[in-house]
Amino acid sequence: MAQQLETDIVVVAAGLSGLAASIAAAEGGARVITLEKASNTGGAANMGMGPCAAGSPVQKASMIEVTPGELFRRHMFYTHYQVDPRLVRAYYFKSGDTIQWLMDMGVVFNSVRPAFRARERTRAYADGEYTWHVVQPEDGSEPGPRAATTMIKRMTERATQLGVEFMFETPGKSLVTDETGAVCGVKAVTKDGEEVDISCSSVIVATGGFGANAKMIKDTIGLDWGKNLYSFAVPGMDGDGFNMCHEVGAGHTPVTMEMMYQLPDNMNHFYVEGAFRQPCYWCDRNGERFMPEDDIFNTTFVGNALNHLPGKVGYSIFDSKMLRHWKKDGPDIVSHVHPKDLYQGFDAQWQQDLDTYLDGNGQHVIAQADTLEELAQKMGIDPDGLVQNVAEYNEMCHEGYDELFEKEREFMQPLETGPFYCCRQYLGAYGTLGGVLVNQRMEVMTDEYKAIPGLYCVGTDACTIYGDSYNYAIPGNTMGFCLNSGRIAGENASQRAAESAGDDEWD
Repeated sequence: MAQQLETDIVVVAAGLSGLAASIAAAEGGARVITLEKASNTGGAANMGMGPCAAGSPVQKASMIEVTPGELFRRHMFYTHYQVDPRLVRAYYFKSGDTIQWLMDMGVVFNSVRPAFRARERTRAYADGEYTWHVVQPEDGSEPGPRAATTMIKRMTERATQLGVEFMFETPGKSLVTDETGAVCGVKAVTKDGEEVDISCSSVIVATGGFGANAKMIKDTIGLDWGKNLYSFAVPGMDGDGFNMCHEVGAGHTPVTMEMMYQLPDNMNHFYVEGAFRQPCYWCDRNGERFMPEDDIFNTTFVGNALNHLPGKVGYSIFDSKMLRHWKKDGPDIVSHVHPKDLYQGFDAQWQQDLDTYLDGNGQHVIAQADTLEELAQKMGIDPDGLVQNVAEYNEMCHEGYDELFEKEREFMQPLETGPFYCCRQYLGAYGTLGGVLVNQRMEVMTDEYKAIPGLYCVGTDACTIYGDSYNYAIPGNTMGFCLNSGRIAGENASQRAAESAGDDEWD
């Protein structure tokens, strides 16, 4: 017989959005049980660096004037108003206060940053908005990937202090509805196989999409993980909440992925990946350039471009002269993600990976050769096409002007001096986005736009605010949306619990 529990609010999953929802609901006076499939909190957020916000105390202290209204306008113009303006507005106008909310928990922010910076950039849009609130790791180290783990710790401590009951290794399996169609409970299963039935006034689903479910990605988006897609497959992101919501009548929205580019198993080849994220020579398998390479800092644009190339792959190529330049002067495009000693660590990583680094199709990810013809043969690029297109590119470099794509002049460096280095670039993504229809209160709606009482969905399952592409010029947006959507849902769910209890003085 199933274990029977009763509470005010059940939060399904304890990633970033689920933690935010749990804390906000408990701060509103609700009793909260939070289910989590894994043995710890944070989920994909443990890989991140920090959220987006506008009008935060950190920005104001740094004299960065980015208002919620300005970001709202820029965001809506970028998406051509193909997304819910009330949802976008609710997120941005909550975001600044959420940074203070986190600081009150003990979260320290190292800085507010744009996504990337390039040396001597001249294009006005290049560096984007200063919205990325990068978390300071508690050990005092320089922030990098996984810096947000410290934020997750502080949030988990706050939730525990407020009395949130975490049930780890206990995933939610299905939602329970009453005779009116309102959601009134959750069925879960413990790691020992014991069934748990939890009755409540509201459920907040926060399971993070289906980025680890290759079949759902193939069926929904049409990409083959491990063949033409190498996204972050965070364990546990299997589509549980997506399916649970639709089983009780949730409306459907288009599902996308936050496109980018990366290497297979890239976290184990960080120096190689970072070394090729430079404005050198980028081409398709015919040897033809496909964009001005000084725009490769925008991982969204490059991911979109790769998705439309033959075989959904591109190639980044530089020569020994360029490599010497970067070792001496540093990279042309400086990443906040990759290590500062990028080119000091490159040679060792390169030699280690050169003959052994293969993709899911058994093809070499990287190669080195003394001639372009040999390089092309090793990497599956058309040799004649590569030689012809590089010759045309080199001529433009010597003339100082890119007649094809108007690449910035300071980055027009010819490919001339062997050995030549090449890296195959693959379609990547952080995970899936969208699928469950919500309103600005994070209430789940039917396809007829009617709210399903007692059901909220937050985080990436509900993140439909990007249209067809993540807005790279406003960095930190996915973590920002997760935080603020969770907080909004928690506040509204606790208010609903108070009203259902008939207590207007709920605290």
